[in-house]
Amino acid sequence: MAFGDYPADYNPKVHGPYDPARYYGKADTPLAQVKLGEFGQWLMRRNKSPQAMVACGSRAFWRWQHKYCQAKRAGIAPFLQVSVAMMATFYYLNYYTMRAHRTMKYH
Repeated sequence: MAFGDYPADYNPKVHGPYDPARYYGKADTPLAQVKLGEFGQWLMRRNKSPQAMVACGSRAFWRWQHKYCQAKRAGIAPFLQVSVAMMATFYYLNYYTMRAHRTMKYH
């Protein structure tokens, strides 16, 4: 599969129009339905290649887009979600700087 091509398992005659938020591979047991004893086998069946990880992230992004941003009556939720994610990221990046100032007395 080259960059920009459809997934190998996608068949337009079977699946209809292409949806970037859908996984077209072989269906497997969802994580919520996996028993604890079968978790190791389930994990070994996952594709752990970098290309599969990027494809998973892309599908998650498109699911988020379809649910929050491209809805008919999209509200303020996507803006708030992005704002909170940015605040959490910058707090994490600056945590060690802020931690050093916790015990400082400036007066």
